[in-house]
Order: sequence, then C-alpha cells, then structure tokens
Amino acid sequence: MTKHLMRNRGATAVFFLSLPLCLAATLACNKSPSTSGGSAAPAQKLVKLAFVTNNTSEFWKIAAAGIHKYEKEGKVQVDLKLPANGTAETQDQILQDLAAQNYDSIAVSAIAPNDQVQLLDKVAEKTNLITFDSDAPKSKRLLYIGTDNYQAGKVLGGRIVELLPKGGKIAVFVGTFAADNAAQRLKGIVDAIAGHKIDVVDKREDNTDRAKARSNVEDIVNAHHDLNMVVGLYNYNGPAIAAALDGLGKKGKVLAAVFDEDDGTLDGIENGAIQVTVVQKPFMFGYLASKWMHDLATKGAEAKAAIPPSKMIDTGVDLIDKTNVAGFKAKLAELKRS
Repeated sequence: MTKHLMRNRGATAVFFLSLPLCLAATLACNKSPSTSGGSAAPAQKLVKLAFVTNNTSEFWKIAAAGIHKYEKEGKVQVDLKLPANGTAETQDQILQDLAAQNYDSIAVSAIAPNDQVQLLDKVAEKTNLITFDSDAPKSKRLLYIGTDNYQAGKVLGGRIVELLPKGGKIAVFVGTFAADNAAQRLKGIVDAIAGHKIDVVDKREDNTDRAKARSNVEDIVNAHHDLNMVVGLYNYNGPAIAAALDGLGKKGKVLAAVFDEDDGTLDGIENGAIQVTVVQKPFMFGYLASKWMHDLATKGAEAKAAIPPSKMIDTGVDLIDKTNVAGFKAKLAELKRS
C-alpha cells in the first residue's frame, strides 16, 4: 500500500510578455545564456524518499503526521509504504522494488531484522538506509531513529512491579518475538521484574492477526486461572487485550500493561480494562526519519558525519495511566490533525 503524502511539488508560473515589449527587446529576448556570460541553472534533482512500516496499524497515522510536517518544511515528497499483511516477505519485496527504482533514501521498521540482514545490506549498498521503530543493528543501516526498546521495556517492567507488589504470574503477547523491538521490550521487562517474584508463565505470537491477538489472550486467561496480568508488546495488543478481558468478565481482575496509544488502549485505560501503557513518539519517527533521509540524499558526506557515534537517536517514551490519559488523548488528537 502506498500513500503519497505530498502531491503538489509546486505550480509552474507562466509569464506573459506583451508583443511591443518583446519587439523592443528582441536582442535581449533571443540572447543565449552563453552570449550573456552566464550559464543555464542545472535542473534540480528529484529526490526520492520512502518510509516503510511493519504493518498497516493506526499507529502509523501519527508517524504520517510527522512525515507531512517535514514534507512542508523540506519541500519534498516522502512515499509511505505499509506492508498489507505485515510479513517480512512482503516488506522484503517492497524494499527490493524501492532499491530497483533508485530511491535516494529509505527508512524501514524491520519486521524480522536477524532474518533480513542480507537483504538490508544489499539495499544499503544501493541507497541511504536507516531504520526506525524496529532496528536492524546487525545490518549496514546508517542510523536508527526511535525508542530505546530495552529501556522502554524496563519502564513498563517497573510499573508492573508496582502493580504486583506481592509478585504474581504474567503472560506476554506480541506479533512476533523475532522483531528487534519486541525482543528488546521483553528483555527490559524481564530484567525489571527480576527478584520481585513475578513469573512469565506464557508467551504467544499472533503474526499481526488481530483476531488471533484477541483469541490468544482468551486462551491463556482461560488456561491460567491464577494469572495476575497480561502484557501486550505491540500497539494492537492493547485493544485486543481490553476486548478479551471485557468479554471474559475479567476486567480489573486480570490486570493489563501494554505499549502504544491506540484508541482502544486509551479507552481501556479510561474504563479500567488496562492499567498502564508505555507510549512512544511515532510523530517524531516520521519527522526525524524524513529529515535524515532528505539530508543524507542531498548533503551526502556532511550528513553522514553528523550521525551520532551510537548510530541511534532515542525519541523517548511516556507512561500513560488513568491520571493523565485525558490530557494525552487531547494532545494526540491535535497531532493527528496536523
């Protein structure tokens, strides 16, 4: 799926000269750039940039707002590509097509970074490749923009410890644990809950299938009658968890800690189905990735020299619970309108 976020690159101005004026200045009108001592200005190169997500989630609408903001500032177009089925194979084909079409810079949220290293390296040989949201640190990508997912996992893990002061049993749900963001978030959570008598009793993948995301929760809650909490690592896991707990009559009895700011997640916090969510800053994913892609495409070595030594730009996270969800929703609505 492709969205052209900035379709009008500028209008062509047409100037009408009156016949008397042109006749009076015949020599000037016919004079070539070489005879006037000047030279024709070179045609400006069309810069081709692409932002490739990992699925078609509502989450990316916020990133799109950030892209659109930079498009206006940079006077450039960024093509937004969303893999329809959220598989690495589909994303791989998109990346291959973009490289073959000579895109100047590509930003990607890697679905299965360890499995995609060879392809990503081939793309990096042809264009300026950066990552966002889900990194591929083993690849030759130039820069990662997004959340430090390990630290984000530790932030959520710290709140889990507060919610389960006597310890307990938790289950974790995600699209795929192969993705770098999911693996790092889980590692952060596990490290944060270590020594607090909190055990991860089950983990389930849904491969971005929304129906399965909900049924996974229902299956695990029914199988573990002493389960204290469910944890969702992907944005759509929050709404799936809220719907499952509500349908099972477990709202408030089985607690929930999740990631991201889907409407269903924020509604779940307001109605008590979800206790907390760690939100990223997808608007900045879109804005900063667009800016860096543009700089790398137009400034070359100068832009590469400006890449931080860590090859990472951490956009940070926030914790949202019942105390601040209303204000966050208002801010989010404003971002989506921009």
